[in-house]
Amino acid sequence: MRVAVVGHVEWVEFARVDHVPVAGEIVHALETWEEPAGGGAVAAVQLANLNGDALFFTALGDDELGRRSRRELEERGVVVHEARVAEPQRRALTHVDEGGERTITVLGRKLLPSGEDATLPWEELGRCDAVFFVSGDVAALRAARRARVLVATARELETLAQAGVEIDVLVGSGEDAGERYEQGALDPAPKIVVTTAGGLGGWVRPGGPFRAAPLPGPVEDAYGCGDCFAAGLTFGLAQGLPVDEAVALGARCGATVLTGRGAYGVQLTAADLDA
Repeated sequence: MRVAVVGHVEWVEFARVDHVPVAGEIVHALETWEEPAGGGAVAAVQLANLNGDALFFTALGDDELGRRSRRELEERGVVVHEARVAEPQRRALTHVDEGGERTITVLGRKLLPSGEDATLPWEELGRCDAVFFVSGDVAALRAARRARVLVATARELETLAQAGVEIDVLVGSGEDAGERYEQGALDPAPKIVVTTAGGLGGWVRPGGPFRAAPLPGPVEDAYGCGDCFAAGLTFGLAQGLPVDEAVALGARCGATVLTGRGAYGVQLTAADLDA
């Protein structure tokens, strides 16, 4: 199958701590690591792990972190189509506490791919079975709409409203105020709205509630759970699965990444699906 992600990258420095510092406090990291992440990158790697490869339309900074981001994503099976931006790569600092919860500070402007950038092969999206839109401009979203199935995050409601295209599945977290969708906010309305609620599962409209997938191991790190859920959902729809089965696959992806370190420590793979 042909699957793709349109979105952004952040170079993330992780620090595992026993608790997130309060104002004026100093805490000591128990472990540190860094990798290219952010919503677009995490979803693209998850799709590559399920499909064997995935297209990724993005923008990267014109510095060493931007170049490292491309190299490391390609090493994980992602086919990167990048616009090079004449500014530093966006970064983020992430604390992971003893309960596995992540707390993020973002540094720099979000670098967005533009559908008006003729150096990117946007026509490829029209040949995709499914595309997950994480971030980008209106022209990028309209290019993504050429795919057979378009999944989009509720975090980009302003862009979705401006584009005026029909979203097959809108997905967002009910626990994040920045991802809550209210009926009537988009015209045309999305065909299906999926709202997640962490360990409680979530809700599909039209449809009903769904359960969270069982954890395949102890909780390690919540970073990337929502992005992997959406990527798994997108992959299921690309395969032609019914919505409830695609949601269940997404839930497995979210549960799996929760048991690994960072964005890529443990992700669901094609081999897991075949087991």
